[in-house]
Amino acid sequence: MKKAGTHAATTCLFLIIILFTACSPTKRLSSFDPQAKELLERMTLEEKIGQMTQPEQDRVLGNPGDMQEYFIGSVLSGGNSDPAEGNSLEAWTDLYDRVQTEAMKTRLAIPVLYGIDAVHGHSNVLGSVIFPHNIALGCTRDADLVEKIGRITAMEIRATGIQWTFGPCVAVPQDIRWGRTYEGFSENPTLVRVLGKAAVMGLQGTDLSDPLSVLACAKHYVGDGGTTATTAARPGFPGSKAGRLWLDQGETKLDEPALRRIHLQGYISSIEAGVGSIMPSYNTWNGVRCSASKRLLTEILKEELGFEGFLISDYNAINQIDPDYKKAVMISINAGMDMAMAPNTYREFFNTLKELVEEGKVPMSRIDDAVTRILRVKYAMGLMDKDRPRTADRALHKNFGSAEHRALAREAVRKSVVLLKNENQTLPISKQADRIHVSGTSADNIGNQCGGWTILWQGQSGDVTPGGTTVLEAVKASVSQDTEVTYSPDGTGAEGASLGIAVIGERPYAEGVGDRADLSLDPQDIAAINNLKSAGIPVVVLVISGRPLIINDILPQTDALLASFLPGTEGQGIADVLFGDYNPTGKLSFSWPKSMDQLPLNINSTISEYDPLYAFGYGSSY
Repeated sequence: MKKAGTHAATTCLFLIIILFTACSPTKRLSSFDPQAKELLERMTLEEKIGQMTQPEQDRVLGNPGDMQEYFIGSVLSGGNSDPAEGNSLEAWTDLYDRVQTEAMKTRLAIPVLYGIDAVHGHSNVLGSVIFPHNIALGCTRDADLVEKIGRITAMEIRATGIQWTFGPCVAVPQDIRWGRTYEGFSENPTLVRVLGKAAVMGLQGTDLSDPLSVLACAKHYVGDGGTTATTAARPGFPGSKAGRLWLDQGETKLDEPALRRIHLQGYISSIEAGVGSIMPSYNTWNGVRCSASKRLLTEILKEELGFEGFLISDYNAINQIDPDYKKAVMISINAGMDMAMAPNTYREFFNTLKELVEEGKVPMSRIDDAVTRILRVKYAMGLMDKDRPRTADRALHKNFGSAEHRALAREAVRKSVVLLKNENQTLPISKQADRIHVSGTSADNIGNQCGGWTILWQGQSGDVTPGGTTVLEAVKASVSQDTEVTYSPDGTGAEGASLGIAVIGERPYAEGVGDRADLSLDPQDIAAINNLKSAGIPVVVLVISGRPLIINDILPQTDALLASFLPGTEGQGIADVLFGDYNPTGKLSFSWPKSMDQLPLNINSTISEYDPLYAFGYGSSY
């Protein structure tokens, strides 16, 4: 059976590719090799291994002297690794300066690369602009917009001094039950290829030495979006037990041509854009951990595709390769891993790798290659410039979370909203309506709008960060002074209103925890819609979620239906669409299923029948 709607969607993607011609970086990373190799010749083995070692900032700072003893070349803040003083802009900036001051006490005074998961804005910091997650940006089909978002994100990251983000995620999710679906731009590899390149260009710009650029990191290489669902227990995962569905960090079973066709495309374009780092994935590919595969890391990525940056392992990913840690380190480094994210075991990694080199089990040529790659990136970023300040530029604080930055986020929100249904011209809503009754668990909830990776690793419902606008607040700000806006979370009290708006969806989650066997709506959300409808008024439903949900039960009670995939802090962009200030242009970046029985459902599937509720690329307008 022909895949309905895919021809038009593919034509649209070809137009994006033609229209988006991102410039290549001005210099190849390898052009900095003379400087990198001159420094390399002056380094001891210990200093080289230090460049390959990345601990959590709080762990290494909590052990005074370790930055110098282990010659640490990089630190990270993981999902919940925040300044002890809190998540304010000042606290993050002070933390960066403290880390860099410690690095300058080493013999060679090589600056530290500080990495963080700023995956939809500088989302760890209170008051930052939180942009829509990638699934929503995929609905915009707007590469120029994605590049601009990368630019603003880079500026807000650099306001704290930090110079490296673990993004963009260029996964191509094939099963929306996966809890990281929202981190991918689309199930379509062509769209991921285009928008992934745009994101890298936005973050890095055309010159990594620009003080307003940050180092990008394409992740998770490769096939993380193609894992097979399992119900086996997953030791070490929150809530792990046999019988619970898991997709995260699982097994991807594909031949190499299929892996290349579906999952490699975002890396090809990221390398074209000059991406300086890539993060190999937790998942296995046909039984071999990606972090252990010389075929993937060296033969394809570095030799065939010409990647000149460095590889950084995911959080404790090397530990998963083999129960024998020494063997695991040997396998991963020899396969091509250049830097180990060893948050809490950095001492063990350092000493283990040193032993392996001294025993001849990891050749010095591999160490020198890894360190050259790291140093060439540091030189390209201007970090080694003697005239470059070693502290953060606090003058950038004045534009952090600014109205100008929020205006771009608002544009991204309105362009990402997808109109799925609009009976009897229910939308747009008149700003002169007598009364509008708003309801639903996500109507007045910034945390639900932002989703995971927002201040906290798993995100949080409620007032997770200041400075944003909820849907309810946006509705109130959009109507005439004569229009009354009332609100009840459960949809009661709507009698006599001109129209009801229900804002429903998912509560925040991130990797692992977000894997779900059932994507049905929460009973509270269904009840809110039924309560609105029982008042005898038109009902508009807005779904805020990290993936398509099963919505068949509420369709008969819904006069108009819109999807807004984790829009972030700027809810005013949703109101722009609701009230007709912007005619919806969003197109689904993922197929929307009719039932759980159809999953996994996507345009790359080999199943003979493609029969979604709403096809990939669907989106109506007024």
